[in-house]
Amino acid sequence: QVQLVESGGDLVQPGGSLRLSCAGSGFPLSEEIMVWTRQAPDKAREWVATLWPGGATIYTPSVKGRFTVSRDDDKNTMYLQMNDVKPEDTAIYYCQKGDSTASGQGTQVTVSS
Repeated sequence: QVQLVESGGDLVQPGGSLRLSCAGSGFPLSEEIMVWTRQAPDKAREWVATLWPGGATIYTPSVKGRFTVSRDDDKNTMYLQMNDVKPEDTAIYYCQKGDSTASGQGTQVTVSS
């Protein structure tokens, strides 16, 4: 059974750091294009970053230089390292397969002092 489970969301102060995890089961993350998206209150879901099987990454401009996506193949887990977070990063963060056939339930990130 294909499943993705996000974790790591929390309340963090502006300028702080947080690492989100996306644990996969039922398929190897290393063989799929994987995507992080987010949805802020009263806004549409927004693409954040993509990780290709070979390790290449791409980011939406608003997070480039602050967020880093990575993967641990032994743990079948993808990560989103969030540094220098801003209030506008507040959202529910989701991981999903690039073909949109599977998505997690999301994890809440709140950036506030």
